[in-house]
Amino acid sequence: MNPTVLFIMITVMIDAMGIGLMVPVMPDLIREVNGGGLSEAAIWGGILTTTFAFMQFLCGPTVGSLSDRCGRRPVLLISLAVMAADYVVMALAGSIWLLLAGRIVGGITAATQSTAYALMADLSAPEHRTRNFGLIGAAFGMGFVLGPLIGGVLAEYGTRAPFWAAAALAGGNLLLGSIVLKETVTPEMARPFDWRRANPFGVVKHLGKLPGVRQLLLVYFLYHVAFAVYPSVWSYFGQERFGWTPAMIGFSLALFGLIMALVQGGLIRAALAWLGERGTVVAGHLFAALAYLSLGFVTSGTLALILTPLAALAGVIPPALNGIMSARIAANAQGELQGALTSAASLAMILSPLVMTATFARFTAEDAPLYLPGAPFVLALALTLLGLVFFLLRPRRQPVA
Repeated sequence: MNPTVLFIMITVMIDAMGIGLMVPVMPDLIREVNGGGLSEAAIWGGILTTTFAFMQFLCGPTVGSLSDRCGRRPVLLISLAVMAADYVVMALAGSIWLLLAGRIVGGITAATQSTAYALMADLSAPEHRTRNFGLIGAAFGMGFVLGPLIGGVLAEYGTRAPFWAAAALAGGNLLLGSIVLKETVTPEMARPFDWRRANPFGVVKHLGKLPGVRQLLLVYFLYHVAFAVYPSVWSYFGQERFGWTPAMIGFSLALFGLIMALVQGGLIRAALAWLGERGTVVAGHLFAALAYLSLGFVTSGTLALILTPLAALAGVIPPALNGIMSARIAANAQGELQGALTSAASLAMILSPLVMTATFARFTAEDAPLYLPGAPFVLALALTLLGLVFFLLRPRRQPVA
């Protein structure tokens, strides 16, 4: 395997591990530093996640454009350095406000995944990009397998232990990258930096002029709004609905990540060969809709685990959409496209945690009009069906890049 491709996969895997390490302890950590009950912790959890995503939304296109201009290597290495420092700050945080500050800084520098996609696009022939984007998704899934498992185990040693582990992983990956990462942006490829296209509104306006891309960006956005129900409420949902411990929550997320890795690393190749990119997107939406419908009303923790493979099959959607859009974008603007996709996903993470956690709190409160912990999944179902409608109604045109 190309050493740069290997580094890309390790980078994304460690990035996902850092996220997954924290998920099992977040409800307890928030209550530790801020007090209150589980419903209040869910609200603060949504605020922290939204803050992180908001900074990604603002800075994603800037980072993507910088990687088109200055290269992928410096962007990745600087991001990893600041990420390691951010985890140290969060490990030492004694108040909710310091946790919030950590999420602001972390969101600004969380460019590893978007830049990794741009780097993979540099290394891939157009006809292989969707398949190779699936490798990144598989690496992310493997990181999400290991992260919650390790986080659930480390939770036994305190709410801060996972943050120290995440800092060590980011620092180790920084060292590895400084040794093996080679630059792929040649002077001929480098594109002048333009602030008008280096902000989330300017880049969407520019890319939206390309045939069919605007509709695909909207579908990509709706997918992420719905899919964010998992990191937004799963810990709280598991505790409330099934009485799960942090270790059990970590195991359930690890199972989900394992299936996601298998889907994006292997199954997507079969899906592309059998259904094509368009059919793969449609099938992914149908699986997601069925999973959300089931989780909205499930009352058995065992059944929720059985539904995990069904929910994970929706993981074919992002690489397939990314491949369709990447084929319509010039080689020297792949970073710009990935910045736009980062902003779309980040905007979803701005809105979704607030909406999903508020929905969870409303339907689990003592004065709830209807006790339904799975209400956020019902909302995700509606958004998924809306995205499928937009995808099916979009104009079907040939790639123009």
